[in-house]
Amino acid sequence: MKSPGTLLLRRREVAQLLSLDDCIVAVEEAFRLRGEGRAPSSGTLSTHFPGGGFHIKTSMDPTHAYFAAKLNGNFPANPERFGLPTIQGVIMLCDADNGSPLAVMDSIEITILRTGAATGVAAKRMARANSTVVTICGCGNQGRVQLQAVTRVLPIQRAYAFDRDGRAAESFAREMSSALEMEVTPAADVGEAVRDSDVCVTCTPSEVFFVRRDMVKTGTFIAAVGADNPYKQEIEPELLASARLVLDDAQQCASMGELHHAIERGLKARENPEDAELAEVVAGKKPGRTGDDEITIFDSTGVALEDVAAAVMVYERALSAGAGHRVELAA
Repeated sequence: MKSPGTLLLRRREVAQLLSLDDCIVAVEEAFRLRGEGRAPSSGTLSTHFPGGGFHIKTSMDPTHAYFAAKLNGNFPANPERFGLPTIQGVIMLCDADNGSPLAVMDSIEITILRTGAATGVAAKRMARANSTVVTICGCGNQGRVQLQAVTRVLPIQRAYAFDRDGRAAESFAREMSSALEMEVTPAADVGEAVRDSDVCVTCTPSEVFFVRRDMVKTGTFIAAVGADNPYKQEIEPELLASARLVLDDAQQCASMGELHHAIERGLKARENPEDAELAEVVAGKKPGRTGDDEITIFDSTGVALEDVAAAVMVYERALSAGAGHRVELAA
């Protein structure tokens, strides 16, 4: 039930109210609604600076009449330069019936979890059901959630951890081996790791592709998560052009995702009937995979429908739990 006033929620409060499993359920339903034509498209505005940038993403939850806007700053060098998180920001949740600002919540936890959740939703439909080995490229917080997400939906038994900082990969491997009770091995050579994997997830700030066609065996599922602005790139355009491609949002991917780079190279058109949006796949309108030998790629740029789905869950649970601090902004 919606309540008057504006609820302020800090990151730790958001974390207490939202689990990865809950987020997978919420994000999957949001994509299903989009695929069935019952949820409107999202909006994005971005501004880039040397070393980082800002983006605003907006969407509506039609089933509960909520509107959400997320403002995030993304500065990959923050941890080393300032001891700050790479991603910082807020989500404002409003009543879509009367415009009232219902909640302002920290965006870090939601951004991390909903991005991993989207990969989990895609992996259920795009990876081979017997996938047992995964390579995670990028050993930060997002890499940790990505590994957890794929283990939720696939029978993963082993994982490789690759990072340009070898110490980060070693720390990731130790931590995740213990947390998931499975073998996680630091990988010095990303090519060798990917060749031995059924699934590859890339979640780095790279601006030069590093996963090439000759690294990837038939049947592999790749979740390309890092390219959330036009300058980032992780996947060789020729690899993307040769694979079964599913997009979180076709328009957004064409302007800032891995698809964007393939378009610039003349390898893909902006509109490709053979490609699919994840919403279409979740709604059963298009397949995520058509055969065991097919290479499949999920171009994940991060869409606002994921944010609003998670934010609504956090807000309604906060109301039930009496969490957060309420203020009257218009007083």
